Amino acid sequence: MRILFAGGGTAGHINPALSIANYFRERDNAFQALFIGTERGLETKLVPREGYEIRYIDIRGFDRRRLWRNVAVLYKLAAARRACREIMEEFKPDAVVCTGGYVSGPVAMAAGKLHLPAIIHEQNVYPGLTVKGAEKYVNYVVTSFEETKNYMKHPEKCVLAGNPLRPEILKTDRAEARKKLGLGKEPFVLVFGGSLGAEKINETMAGVLQKIKPGAMRLLFGTGDRNYDRTKARLAQAGVDLGGEIQVVPYINNMETVMPAADLIVSRAGAITVSEIAALGKPSILIPSPNVVRNHQEQNARAFEAKGAAVVLTEDRLTADTLFEAMMKLVSDPQALEKMGRNVKKIAKTDALEQIYKLILGIVKQ
Repeated sequence: MRILFAGGGTAGHINPALSIANYFRERDNAFQALFIGTERGLETKLVPREGYEIRYIDIRGFDRRRLWRNVAVLYKLAAARRACREIMEEFKPDAVVCTGGYVSGPVAMAAGKLHLPAIIHEQNVYPGLTVKGAEKYVNYVVTSFEETKNYMKHPEKCVLAGNPLRPEILKTDRAEARKKLGLGKEPFVLVFGGSLGAEKINETMAGVLQKIKPGAMRLLFGTGDRNYDRTKARLAQAGVDLGGEIQVVPYINNMETVMPAADLIVSRAGAITVSEIAALGKPSILIPSPNVVRNHQEQNARAFEAKGAAVVLTEDRLTADTLFEAMMKLVSDPQALEKMGRNVKKIAKTDALEQIYKLILGIVKQ
């Protein structure tokens, strides 16, 4: 099987594609994959690290504020579509899999023009502009939420499967992960603002880390590459002792170990993140990004909150005091953590990869 993948920009679009590719690779000795991305996204690091080839195209997303800039975007889209078609004619894929981000647009369009079997996956409740634009070019729109089909022009194309999760995260035993990280019985808190980081969370955490007393917890904080130096400077100025109990890193490369090991996760409420939190049964404090289409992260977070599966702190309520108090209230109450873990586990969908695998095999055989 030869599959061409498209998904770029953030890890939320790239990791689902990698999960699907790895699932195929484990089941097909002759499997070949080729990724399409841009040279500006995290795909430049994440895809080669998994051993896959990647080709780059020049494409940008539409500017929702400065509409006049979209004239240039349309020219880039036309050129990118031609480039994708040339890549497909050379690679000759059996199927095309798009997992979102603006790079998926020209890929889906080229697949449609060449009549190649194709799917696109939407991770959130409300579909992004790329997914809505691509639906007419693909065989199926794979959704993570039942409600998504209500926003599509072709709901008959929607297949509910959930979000593809990295198998290595689901396979890792908590006790084994904690041993690997050198953790004892002390609470372990994992904090990150998404693959690119979040300045508001970084700024707030600088204040939180000043309040944590020695011995209260172990904490790993991922700032995102672009915010790392600024955050480290803030912490140094505040006199925060790093190393030992508190670790601050630009990017967390071992999520498959640290997420299963965590007692509490503090993060954004992106679809892949909350899906992994649910699958692992992890208590969480969710800080939805306000800078997303249709405020979909808060929709994700509120769905968890309504079922007693997470604490939600919106950015207008986010301060060092409110976040510190929420963290300490949970880590000091093992029963509350256990109850929240049970509640979030009930939300989990863990068979998306198998469903997507069978769907792709089916459209190739048609």
